[in-house]
Formats: sequence, C-alpha cells, structure tokens
Amino acid sequence: MAAPREVPERRPFGRRFLTDPTRLFQHNAWDNVEWSEEQEASARSKVQENSSQLLPEDKQEEYEVNAKRYWDDFYKIHENGFFKDRHWLFTEFPELAPNRNPSQNGDSVHEFSNKTESNNEGLGSCENGHCSLETRAENQLNLIKSTPRIHTEELAAQKYKELNQSDGGYPGSSASYRILEVGCGAGNTVFPILQTNNDPGLFVYCCDFSTTAVDLVQNNAEYDSSRCFAFVHDLCNDQSPFPMPDESLDVVILIFVLSAILPEKMQCVVNRLSRLLKPGGLILLRDYGRYDLAQLRFKKGQCLSDNFYVRGDGTRVYFFTQDELDDLFTTAGLEKIQNLVDRRLQVNRGKQMTMYRVWIQCKYRKPAAPQL
Repeated sequence: MAAPREVPERRPFGRRFLTDPTRLFQHNAWDNVEWSEEQEASARSKVQENSSQLLPEDKQEEYEVNAKRYWDDFYKIHENGFFKDRHWLFTEFPELAPNRNPSQNGDSVHEFSNKTESNNEGLGSCENGHCSLETRAENQLNLIKSTPRIHTEELAAQKYKELNQSDGGYPGSSASYRILEVGCGAGNTVFPILQTNNDPGLFVYCCDFSTTAVDLVQNNAEYDSSRCFAFVHDLCNDQSPFPMPDESLDVVILIFVLSAILPEKMQCVVNRLSRLLKPGGLILLRDYGRYDLAQLRFKKGQCLSDNFYVRGDGTRVYFFTQDELDDLFTTAGLEKIQNLVDRRLQVNRGKQMTMYRVWIQCKYRKPAAPQL
C-alpha cells in the first residue's frame, strides 16, 4: 500500500495510553484520516484481487444454511472475551444516555469519539478476519449459574403468547422509552446502557441469532428481567416473532450486525425493523466500511460475492459504502439524520505496523405522524 498522506499530529485516543508512559510511544491512532488517490487505488486493487475467485454456489449455500451454528461456535469459543464494553456509545449516540434530549437526535454530526475501542495491539482482534473495534475485555463479565432460559424461537413465541394472555401486555409494555439492540452478542452494548441509564421508564430488549450469545446475556449477573428482555431471533425469517408490537420502539441499535447478513436479505431486515419504530424513532448503526483493514486482509477463495466474505470460522461479513446504507434506510421510509465515514489510522510502533480502519456510522429516523 502506498505511503499515507501526511496528517497533522493528534492526541492518541484511549486514556490508558496517556497514563501508561511505557506504552505511550508504542501505539497511536488518528481519526478522520484522509486517503490519497494512490492509497485508495491500492485498496481497490487488493479487493479486486481477493474477489477474483468466488466460492462455489454449493459452498455459499452451506454457509447460509449453517450460519447459526457458526455463530454459536464463535461465542462458545470466545464467550464474552472477544469484545469490550462499548462505553463510547454515549458519546456517539446520546439517545442512549440518561437525561435524553430530543434535540440530540442527530441534527448535528458528531466526530467519532477518541474513546472508541480500538485494536491497539495490532493483530489481537483480527483473528479469523474479524478485525472488530473491540479488544479483549479488561474486566470479564461476571457469569453466574441460573435456571434454564428460552433457547429456541418456538419456545420464545410460546413465552410471548403466555405473557400477552396473562397481563394483556408484553415485556416492557409499561415502559416509556424502549430500546432494542439487534445482534447483542455477549451484551457489550446492553449492559453499559443498563449500568449508565437509570431512567425508571427505560426498558431494553436485546436479541441475537446465536442461542449461546443469548445465554451469555441471560446468565450475566447484571441481567435484570425487570429492565431487560433477551431473546433468540432470526432477523431474516419473516415468521420469527418479536416480543413487542409494531411502532413501539424509540431506538433500534445495529452495531456490526447488518454486515453479517446475506446482502440480498438486508432490505427485508431493515424494513422489518423500521416497522417496529414509533414515529420519530431512530435506527442507530455502526458497521464496516469499504476498504477497511479486515477487507484488505482476506485471501483469494474467501469471497462470496462483491464485498462479502467468509471468515476462517465460517461467519460472514460485508463492507458497506455510505450510499448503500442510505439506499437501505430510505427505501424503508426512514429519513437521514447522520451518515458519515471515519477512516482511522492506527500505528503499532513496536511492531512497525500501520493499519487503516474504515467504519460507517448512521442515524435514520422514522418520520413523525402527519398532523391532522
């Protein structure tokens, strides 16, 4: 890759590097780094190269059919150790914080926070091509034994039916502010929200394709069924039930989850989620951008289709452009509040490695009901 354009020196993000002099000059990062035309052309060339050999259709079908098993295996191996709690959420998405202010719903565009979790250790989080924002958690979630939970969507549907028949409502029906996180994993977004936002009217739903991931959330010591409801859900299945009715949610969170879905199914997924929002409700997204480090590191034979790849562990990932995401959300009837790309430079001086990350952050709002 060509040498990067010279960028002004900026404060390294991550407080631990400011307070640990032994590492201050080992790991640095700069956000909003501009790419030269030569650098972008080099990235484009690498993608063309690693996309030149597509997997056979029968192999691609196998990854689609067994997607749940691959994600279950992922969480069985990593449990909650692969991801770090996303405390940057409240800087980037103030809608999730206490004392929410409707004027904060995105008329201004925020820069990506310098507190964003990053792969400052170089390759530590890039195993099997995941290259996520997160490093291993400094404080592991405290798991405890508990009674058996809902494990399948069929059992979940029965549970929702029982709840509706028993009290005429649904989980969180009495809440005044409802949040759903899709693709909750081990709870690294849900638990910071519950720990930080003590609004008595708050109720948080969280779901995942992986039964193992939902078990990790439900078995966590911080899980409080009076404020949170975790359930197994297949976003791509139109018949898969949600525990809440349409137009009942204030916020839907999508963090590195839409990219794991078959591209042909993304529009249907966004449409379904849009129907859950109240008028004025928001979808908040953060995901992989085109030419991210993770995309450039894929080898020939791992590409499924344009910008869609399979990792070594069988999980899949897509790399977006801003226009693609805008098309998905506006087609679902949502209004753009924010759609920005952040190109971040990470330098591991100890290993003499330069790494470029590309992420996209979006906020889209459901139009308010017309005044009669």
